[in-house]
Amino acid sequence: MCRNIRVLHNFEPPATDAEVHAAALQYVRKVSGSTKPSAANAAAFDTAVSEIAAATQRLLDALVTAAPPKDREVEAAKARARAAQRYGT
Repeated sequence: MCRNIRVLHNFEPPATDAEVHAAALQYVRKVSGSTKPSAANAAAFDTAVSEIAAATQRLLDALVTAAPPKDREVEAAKARARAAQRYGT
């Protein structure tokens, strides 16, 4: 599950709320061992996702770097090239 969490720091444009939420959701799914919580656990699951998303956004806002921001399209192309070499597609 966590392999879907992407690096969100130092990109131009910055990570969106949706990307931060998706990363938080993947984290909670991994930690809880459940992709869809039961009705009894849904509130706790949703609260955890919200809290982790907020903490993640605070982290991203606080991080500083001297490196130039990465371009999302360039990084995506690199990932596709690595996948093609790895899987022969």
